[in-house]
Amino acid sequence: MLKWVVAAAAMVAVPVTASAQDVEAGAAVFKKCAACHQIGADAKNGLGPSLQCVVGSKAGHHAEGFNYSEALKNSGITWDDEHLLKWFEKDDAVIKGNKMIFPAGIKNEEDRVNLLAYIKSECKE
Repeated sequence: MLKWVVAAAAMVAVPVTASAQDVEAGAAVFKKCAACHQIGADAKNGLGPSLQCVVGSKAGHHAEGFNYSEALKNSGITWDDEHLLKWFEKDDAVIKGNKMIFPAGIKNEEDRVNLLAYIKSECKE
């Protein structure tokens, strides 16, 4: 019986999945990003580019008028879920030489997933 309880407890600690996304929690996480980035229908570029509808765009080419680093412009990356989740965790591990200044990253996986859910929820083109 004890072995079964241990196995059941191990099964509870599953990775965060798309079904576990929490948009409201992601909005709270976005507050860490809001010092540099805006999102929403009237989002503007600031210290960082607007993140409005960033998912699916080419890195370094999303926000018209923003002065992206050459590293970002030449990365060849399209901002899909996988790349964004890695970027939120540690941007310079995804693209060396970018200009973003957020060395702490977002360490908590659930926070990263929720942030992505929030960013996607704001895209209403």
